[in-house]
Amino acid sequence: MSAVSGGSGEAARSSAEEPWPVRVVSQKVGAWIAKLGWVWVDGQVAQISRRPGATTVFLTLRDPSADLSLTVTTNRDVLDAGAPELREGARVVLHAKPEFYAARGTLSLRADEIRQVGLGELLARLEKLKKLLAAEGLFDRARKRRLPFLPGRIGLITGRASAAERDVLTNARRRWPAVEFRTVNVAVQGPSAVPQIIDALKVLDADPSIDVIIIARGGGGIEDLLPFSDEALCRAVFGCRTPVVSAIGHETDAPLIDYVADLRASTPTDAAKRVVPDLTEEVRLIGQARHRLQRAVRNLVDRESHRLDSLRSRPVLARPQVMVEHRATELAALRQRAGRCLDHRLAGADDDLRHTLARLRALSPAATLDRGYAIVQRADGHVVRAATEVGKGDPLRVRLADGELAATVDGDVATR
Repeated sequence: MSAVSGGSGEAARSSAEEPWPVRVVSQKVGAWIAKLGWVWVDGQVAQISRRPGATTVFLTLRDPSADLSLTVTTNRDVLDAGAPELREGARVVLHAKPEFYAARGTLSLRADEIRQVGLGELLARLEKLKKLLAAEGLFDRARKRRLPFLPGRIGLITGRASAAERDVLTNARRRWPAVEFRTVNVAVQGPSAVPQIIDALKVLDADPSIDVIIIARGGGGIEDLLPFSDEALCRAVFGCRTPVVSAIGHETDAPLIDYVADLRASTPTDAAKRVVPDLTEEVRLIGQARHRLQRAVRNLVDRESHRLDSLRSRPVLARPQVMVEHRATELAALRQRAGRCLDHRLAGADDDLRHTLARLRALSPAATLDRGYAIVQRADGHVVRAATEVGKGDPLRVRLADGELAATVDGDVATR
């Protein structure tokens, strides 16, 4: 490690063979701290020590969002000029220079000007912080989670033995006697409020049995409710995985945590009503639902019974054989019509056949033979149509209507 020598300004190094004495280390630490110079510091007064007859006043200045504090020394005249009525818990802005006291090894601030932050300035700071958080989306409704209908276990962050704690527990158990709570008591105002509330949030959010977290506090002035508008607390609430309900003050109070929480309750009593359902009301609603369900089932059964009765009263179900008889009648009628059509077609075909047979017989050579004509054929079966087709001595066959004759040409063939 390198450092600058406090006396000669020459560079020097420490080693196991040549270590620095404690006084040298203290001198170097004091020299480095002195380089910071005068700064403006914002904090909350945790303690004021005014010793009678002493001109020096000691203050303990705490960071509102963290468990850190510094000692501040100032002259009584400086305090009386800038904040004559300064009390513990007030916000101040002071002009100070850090100093390291080597004899005690402590760090403190020496202030030459102290300004108590007025209510108007506090409200202006809150408004500026509200716009910043809104721009970052911490107030976005789309990111807010729905509360469970019936939480198995509720985490409660509130002051010890406070009216807010009593209101939440009493009203919640009155509505649902079996509800379970895990209560973490913290400071709800003053310099230590914000760190304690943030630590309690972390503990409850890490508990898997906790379904919802309630942060509750009774009413108070704007200064009393300032911890619930702290930026670190708002971001801690936004980062919780468990739904958070804000129940701070009265209806008119609106700390910034109300805008970040998943649900804002107007009072601690209202928080109990919003988180826990009313057993009596739920039993009544269940009874109404059962009554409606029973009525709907009865109506359905009655409607279906009427429908079955209507179906059973139809002829097709009252006398099923009617349908068979009707079909049998239709089948018999179709068979009769088919028989008539077949008889008609057979009769027509018979008439056509007889007419055709008559025409065929009229054109048949047999009919000609019946009238006394004969057919003369040569031995080879050729029909003789002219006398010149045969000669003397040629054998002939003469076909008659009834039988045939054998003949021979015995004379000369004569022609007309």
